[in-house]
Amino acid sequence: MKVLLVLFVSFLLSLLGYKSVTGSWNLMMSGSISLCIMMCFAASGHFAFTKGMEMMIPKFIPFKKAIVIGTGVMEVIAGLGLWFDQSRSAAAIFLMAFFILILPANIYAAIHHIDLQKGDFNGPGMRYLWFRIPMQLLLIGWAWYFGVWLMA
Repeated sequence: MKVLLVLFVSFLLSLLGYKSVTGSWNLMMSGSISLCIMMCFAASGHFAFTKGMEMMIPKFIPFKKAIVIGTGVMEVIAGLGLWFDQSRSAAAIFLMAFFILILPANIYAAIHHIDLQKGDFNGPGMRYLWFRIPMQLLLIGWAWYFGVWLMA
């Protein structure tokens, strides 16, 4: 998935950048920066694929467009919070909860074969969850490790 590519490439580039400039590896900042970049990339989907994202929300929930746009904005704000020592742990904890709370929308989308980029019902279906659920666990662990544990 594209978001993981963004996460890993930006982590590697950040690590190499810190090493070349300071002479040492900065795991905490590299992990935080890469998660921020990934969150901003993921948030862009909320604005580029609003219709498909709205389809991921069950029919009984109102204000779908506001929820999609609002969660996109929250992703950017939380990502930016990872850059600063004062807000890093709070932003990471928020993201950990966020990753858990959005999983039902991903399950709903898989059950209904939603393709969020095309905004139709020709998505991959349940097999998508074999990738998505481990990815969510990785993101939760990433936020905890780089945003909470290394801060302690």
